[in-house]
Amino acid sequence: MSTGTLTIDLDAIAANWRALDRLSADTVETAAVVKADGYGLGAGRVARALARAGARRFFVAVAEEGAALREALGRGPEIYIFSGHMPGDTDMINDLDLVPMLNSVDQLTRHFEALPDHPFGIQLDTGMNRLGMELAEWSAVAQIALNAKPRLIISHLACADDPDHAQNAEQLANFHAMTDGISVPRSLAATGGILLGPEYHFDITRPGVGLYGGLPFSDAQPVVHLSLPVIQIRDVVDGETVGYGATWTADGPRRIATVAAGYADGLIRAMGGHGQLYHEGMACAMAGRVSMDLITVDITDLKNDPKELDIIGIDQPIDTVADAAQTIGYEILTSLGARYKRRYSGGAGQ
Repeated sequence: MSTGTLTIDLDAIAANWRALDRLSADTVETAAVVKADGYGLGAGRVARALARAGARRFFVAVAEEGAALREALGRGPEIYIFSGHMPGDTDMINDLDLVPMLNSVDQLTRHFEALPDHPFGIQLDTGMNRLGMELAEWSAVAQIALNAKPRLIISHLACADDPDHAQNAEQLANFHAMTDGISVPRSLAATGGILLGPEYHFDITRPGVGLYGGLPFSDAQPVVHLSLPVIQIRDVVDGETVGYGATWTADGPRRIATVAAGYADGLIRAMGGHGQLYHEGMACAMAGRVSMDLITVDITDLKNDPKELDIIGIDQPIDTVADAAQTIGYEILTSLGARYKRRYSGGAGQ
């Protein structure tokens, strides 16, 4: 193999969904967020595994993602579109039975005029200032919208990954103020919100990154394993440099492996000089910069020359890789490139 091997454990994704589902009361339904091609892992495969585990509602970012998901899942499961009813989406929403989360009066008008009998949901802004109707806007159209019987009303927490942040309680209070007394299912909690406790769960939770092994769900089973093949190994002497810009200098005789992956494969350039790869549980530091297609690694302390090195797996989860790149696990997952050989395990033979 001349490219890395990305192994995705579908059984672990299903197990993480079940674990997050158990954190809610029996009356709370657990949906699943599979936007950005299932956080970079393949929305079709991921969603089918989650459907087998019991998920019946799925969330994606845009209608085009909804179309691909409908093809993978067939009719039956509900597919919600966070971006709502955008211009040009009407036929796709109608033909594929997608449910747009309407974010504004403009979207509400567009949907009611184009598809007056088609299902929809409402997204409210409780303080994130990103998507959704603010209080004044919602107050002006609430009765009209409620008369049309929305499937769901949601909002999104800005700071759920930080349990002590004051904005969590503020947004919870705002959501109550905007929706209490309404006989429509409500949803506020993604992964972080689920972990905040039952008062944030309402009728439906919608975990995302926790399904894929990411923080803040620290009890998640690992989902992704990424091994990179070693192309070449060389010895360098004291004072020699490695890589672009000569940023790494050997402090004695060192043995350097060059592996087949780089920032074109989603391994972010900023981790150069900070990141590590692993072989049989032993950490090996990156030597120099991450380039477009290659990473150089100091393997001096290994007993044997490896044929491959692991950058994501049991020894180093996605958020540890993200820390080295000064980013978050979401970006690492969704950046994983197209050149990898992808292998799926579990999922009842999917």
